[in-house]
Amino acid sequence: MLKEEEVNRLARVGLALVGVIVVLVLVGVVALAVTVRRPLPKTGGAVSVPGLQAEVHVYRDEYGIAHIYAQNEEDLYFAQGYVHAQDRFWQMEFWRHVGQGRISEMVGEATLESDKFIRTMGWNRMGEATLAYYEKEAPEYIATLEAYSAGVNAYIDEHRDELSLNYTILGLVNDKWEIEPWTPLNTITWAVVMSDDLGGNWRDEIDRAELIKELGEATVANLRPPYSYETRPVMIPTEAMDNELPEEALAPHALAAVDWSRVNTDVVGEVPELGFALGRGPFIGSNNWVVAGEHTDTGRPLLANDPHLSIQMPAIWYEVGLHAPDMDVVGFSFAGVPGVIIGHNNQIAWAVTNVGPDVQDLYIEKVNPSNPRQYEYEGEWQDMEVIEEVIKVNGSEDVVLEVLLTRHGPIINELVDGQSDVLSIRWTAHEPSRILQAISLLNRSTNYEEFREALQYWDVPSQNVIYADVEGNIAYQMPGLVPLRQNGNGQTPVPGWTDEYEWEGWVPYEQLPALLNPEWGYIVTANHAVVDEEYPYLLSLDWDNGDRGQRITEMLEEAIGRGQVTADDMAHIQNDSKSLLAGSYVPLFAGLSSDDAQVQAAIERLRGWDLQERRDSVPATLFEIFFRHLTENVLADDIGQDNVWEIADVTFFHQLAGQPEASWWDSQDTPAAETRDEILLQSLEEAIAWLEENVGGDMNDWTWGRLHTATFVSNPLGQSGIGLIESVVNRGPFPADGGRHIVNANGYDREEPAAVTGHPSMRMIIDMSNFDASRAVLPTGQSGHPFSPHYDDMIELWLNGQYHPMLFSREAVEAAARDHLVLRPE
Repeated sequence: MLKEEEVNRLARVGLALVGVIVVLVLVGVVALAVTVRRPLPKTGGAVSVPGLQAEVHVYRDEYGIAHIYAQNEEDLYFAQGYVHAQDRFWQMEFWRHVGQGRISEMVGEATLESDKFIRTMGWNRMGEATLAYYEKEAPEYIATLEAYSAGVNAYIDEHRDELSLNYTILGLVNDKWEIEPWTPLNTITWAVVMSDDLGGNWRDEIDRAELIKELGEATVANLRPPYSYETRPVMIPTEAMDNELPEEALAPHALAAVDWSRVNTDVVGEVPELGFALGRGPFIGSNNWVVAGEHTDTGRPLLANDPHLSIQMPAIWYEVGLHAPDMDVVGFSFAGVPGVIIGHNNQIAWAVTNVGPDVQDLYIEKVNPSNPRQYEYEGEWQDMEVIEEVIKVNGSEDVVLEVLLTRHGPIINELVDGQSDVLSIRWTAHEPSRILQAISLLNRSTNYEEFREALQYWDVPSQNVIYADVEGNIAYQMPGLVPLRQNGNGQTPVPGWTDEYEWEGWVPYEQLPALLNPEWGYIVTANHAVVDEEYPYLLSLDWDNGDRGQRITEMLEEAIGRGQVTADDMAHIQNDSKSLLAGSYVPLFAGLSSDDAQVQAAIERLRGWDLQERRDSVPATLFEIFFRHLTENVLADDIGQDNVWEIADVTFFHQLAGQPEASWWDSQDTPAAETRDEILLQSLEEAIAWLEENVGGDMNDWTWGRLHTATFVSNPLGQSGIGLIESVVNRGPFPADGGRHIVNANGYDREEPAAVTGHPSMRMIIDMSNFDASRAVLPTGQSGHPFSPHYDDMIELWLNGQYHPMLFSREAVEAAARDHLVLRPE
């Protein structure tokens, strides 16, 4: 038995150990707190910065939105680089590695296939070509890029060991890589990434080629009908355009005769499912519209924009104000790029959506069986240019990639043997891009003529740019390089061994669609058809289905019909979640009934639904899961389950709803002849069974927000598979309104319902009568630091359709300031 003094001694030892543990825990907590807070930037007081010529003032409001006031433009861009690095350095670091195909230097072998794809496509080489153009032809813009880079580097040098928590965490798992100085090339290659995500249709050409190979051209044409000009709007009618056009149509539409069985369509490397940065797939689009002052309550135009891009953390856009003696612009920038991409100055406002013109062509190249480094052109063997790309891999050996170049561009397939035809790619982005020049000029433009002058340099990616000015004008301009083809329509790969499918130049900028002050008083763009069938040039045959464009147009005309359009009306339209696809199918249930009580209850809910896909809506869930099963029931028996989601087309299904006798309704898997009503009921029954299994037996719990959730994921740590790390850098899931092909475009993959994959990456409404009355919101926040209060402080605003003030005047900016940082020359 222990004596009393032994018990006391053990107690004292135990207490001492507890004390040591408490101290160690406290030390760990303090160390962790210091580690996570160390990267947070200084936003108040004064900082001496080498490289500045004069003082710069940076005001931040309650959401961390920075307004930069400089005494000259060089200092302004320097300070923008410094501020971008303060808040978003990790995003900049990740994006610049993407742009040059160097992701594996950070992440390791997991991203090697992505780097192989990027190096094969030549993003790094394209960036170097553009840099050479600027150095030779436009050195004044190199000066802008160098000033911006100097600001980024000033921050890097000042905070090299405490730039980002993401860098610290990744460095614990992988070998730490050197943080290199920022250069103009890093900015330029980001523009290449943007061009691929927003302007690349090579994937569609391959998908269509593979479908034709398996199903035949007639079936593919049936399932992918052309744009429905009869039921959906056109942005810019040819007869209303603000430019002179050739009288004769110049758009070729002939399909090439190809032996698809010989064509190798396997691409070198790998493209992430949702793209590299801005996203890809049907959710990549945008809405913008502008209303003339004759229809608004202020007597001046109102302009709105919400680009639909990949959901991620931090936000894609960085909101900023840039103010100097010859520059006064507010809006949305990319971290890593000087200037404002979307926004307004003191005279004009502009906004963009993706045009999606066909600016990439795949060429089928015949390889010499005796020499796999040669390809045929005009009856002769031509030598390929061979480039060796060295890919550095974190924690592993370098990988040497051999890239083969033809007259059309790089070969994007492996050379398996000399008998398989391979694909090369030609792309307008192979030309030096002048988009940064366009942005700089656009930021300074003061009227419509200067606006159009600036956009002639916006080469890729082509955008629908709408315009408003303080004088009351509204306008539209499509910029961009669009090829003139001798033959072919750009939808499938074409023979590369003949000159019959070469490009002959570009559609002249002066003849690209333009519109000034249309008589109907508004302009709407939502990735639907830019032009009608009378326009003489081929821009694209693959427009968005037009549902969003139709809905925005309807709502604008309703608002104009009620009286004068207000900023609140614009916000209401931006957050509208009505499904026009549901509008085609829900009425079909009017005459249907079921003996199954659960199915009948679902029918009743659908009948009483307003077609709004809100997070608290049960009918929204019923319809979306019903339509998923309907798509498979209609198509799988005819074309195979594996092809269903490759070819499912909204325009086809809109049309099918009104065709009760169509053969697609009959299942090939049964001897009976099924009717439309039978397939509708079968699909609803299967949807209910799916929901009972995956959500629960109580229909009241089947709200849309249970399935349709937004999770903001940070690259690459947010996909690490380590729960603790993911909980630090990611946010969500959050129940969300909206859906696919809806104005409030929170899209998702129908194969895996219904987590959001693409979203309105910002929302903006500009009031041309009073810029301080403008409003905007990001999905997440300004900061890229997980422990900053501005990492996620706009999420609730964004989810609930709310906004923050988008201030402009210095008086309003200073009155709203929560932090004031002075950058002083060292």
